[in-house]
Amino acid sequence: MSEEVILAAALAATLAGMGWLALAMEAHWEQVRAGHRPPAPVRRLRAQGALGLAASLALCLRADHPSMAALVWVMLLAAAALAVALTLTWKPRWLRVLAWAGGKEA
Repeated sequence: MSEEVILAAALAATLAGMGWLALAMEAHWEQVRAGHRPPAPVRRLRAQGALGLAASLALCLRADHPSMAALVWVMLLAAAALAVALTLTWKPRWLRVLAWAGGKEA
């Protein structure tokens, strides 16, 4: 697999991870989905967010040597956090794609 494909997958995993972590918060959940979220999916969303970020780190480590991979991963974290924040500001419904992890109400 080429380095570009691996880094694109790392970006996708980082975006998904940050999105899931954002949806674990009640305020952001209500922005994306109208209605109250049951408490059980919070743990699932947080776990999926952590796994998404861990997967992105693993993909970065596969694409480059460790010192460059750590730098790229931190930059991906910043870019994904900004992208999720801007999405929540302007088009929160776009994160509905990730809300399926929140339970049957999603």
